[in-house]
Amino acid sequence: MSTPAGTSATALAEKVAAQIRTDELVELVQQVCRIPSVLGEEGELARFLAQTMKELDFAAVDLQTVLPDRPNAVGEVYFGPGRRVVLTGHLDTKPVAHGWTVTSPFSGELLDGNVYGHGIMDMKAALVCQIVAIAAVRASGLPVSGTVAMAAVSDHMGDQLGSIAYFDEYAADLCVLGELSDNEIFLGHRGRYYFDITTRGRTAHTCHKPLAVNANMLAAHAVLELDASRLIPSIEDWVANLFGPETYMAPGRIYGGLPPGGPSAIPDECVIRVDCRPQPGVSVEEVRAEIDRCLARALAREPRFAADVVLADVKNGYLAGPDDEVVTLMSSALGGVRGGVTPKLSAAGWLGDTASFGHKVPTVIFGPGGEPVYCPDEHLSVDDLVEATRTYATFVALALASGSA
Repeated sequence: MSTPAGTSATALAEKVAAQIRTDELVELVQQVCRIPSVLGEEGELARFLAQTMKELDFAAVDLQTVLPDRPNAVGEVYFGPGRRVVLTGHLDTKPVAHGWTVTSPFSGELLDGNVYGHGIMDMKAALVCQIVAIAAVRASGLPVSGTVAMAAVSDHMGDQLGSIAYFDEYAADLCVLGELSDNEIFLGHRGRYYFDITTRGRTAHTCHKPLAVNANMLAAHAVLELDASRLIPSIEDWVANLFGPETYMAPGRIYGGLPPGGPSAIPDECVIRVDCRPQPGVSVEEVRAEIDRCLARALAREPRFAADVVLADVKNGYLAGPDDEVVTLMSSALGGVRGGVTPKLSAAGWLGDTASFGHKVPTVIFGPGGEPVYCPDEHLSVDDLVEATRTYATFVALALASGSA
């Protein structure tokens, strides 16, 4: 792999690090932490990041339409002919958790070397680190060629419409997804299959209970069997080592009976949403077969059991190969930032936007922050922010140098 002027990855990391101003990085992270962007309310943060990119002289800055007042914030820096590298992450967060005591969720306070803010790990800080990293590569004057683009996308926690819209419109040769990986390299993540199981009973007024078959009671049998499921699919050993051997399934949501104010009738329908988290390579059919086995056991427990099963949603897992170029580039970048230390390769249990675009673009996952997330007093250290920014910048420099060689 070539680097500019034959420099090592460590020397390259030092060149781009010299262009990163820690105080400016921290201040920008604090600012984004003060902008609420709970799913459905991404607009203000998107506009702020677009304005930030304009002030840093990014080209093609735009608020790409996704949903009403929920755009993507996009921009890029052009270094000449060559391939197109995209850094991306999502704008939206989950709702605020109760129990904050150190400071308030949107304070962005810097306390004892840590910046506090709701959603800072997932993943407001990474968005800032990526933008600052791109600016640092340009300021370094390194002889690279190609384009590096920034895509801060909306609706990750919805239907991933932001990522879908971006990669439908813009080309990419390599990509880094800035999901929280504790500044380690993640090759991929599990998928998510939702199944809706509707148990069918027979309704009657509670006063006529002997005439009814309670759908909630039937659902209870299914829930017990689904919760006891231990699906161990047939997958390659290295995949099992990354993710663990079990495909997790959980009955996560149950609807049955009349709304509050009742109930005065025994329900004849109850819906269980089963959340399944398969490793990459585990098919919908294999998971459905396990659900059918669970329901067969429920029937054995209760002869009146009857249910319909519908596949409600599919989000695929993602997995890059350890020897894929995007992974080796990130390994070189992180190793360079850490002075030659060989990084480890891991994987995530959560779902990333790569579920929607990973089949199009070779992608590696790297970002500051780790589990647990969305807890009270969520924070990141300044050291982690700086390391992430340096790593993104070094990756970009390596990718545009090797791609233009």
